[in-house]
Amino acid sequence: MRSSSVCSKYWVGIWAPLKFVLFLLVWIRKSFYDVLQVPKGASEDQIKRSYRKLALKYHPDKNPDNEEATKRFAEINNAYEVLTDQEKRKIYDRYGEEGLKQFQGGRGGGGGGMNMQDIFSR
Repeated sequence: MRSSSVCSKYWVGIWAPLKFVLFLLVWIRKSFYDVLQVPKGASEDQIKRSYRKLALKYHPDKNPDNEEATKRFAEINNAYEVLTDQEKRKIYDRYGEEGLKQFQGGRGGGGGGMNMQDIFSR
């Protein structure tokens, strides 16, 4: 019985710092603008130019057996898909990535919210 209460106190004591770390991880996550290395008010042309440059740099064919490059390429594609679609970009700018996921999940059809990052991470 005693070890159970010690264990409970341990988790209670560690929970607050753990929540803070999780909050920081979510908060410091790169925005789609950061991924494409463009300012928030970037034009579609700026986004396309940056996308081409980064996609060529991190393309899996140019980086065989480089898992980090493959992840980066998926992030770049996902960011490009959102920022070049005016409706998705408007939702993303207002509500962030979570708002965008909720919006896509609430629509009928539309691939069920699947994106390039989901495809590459499997």
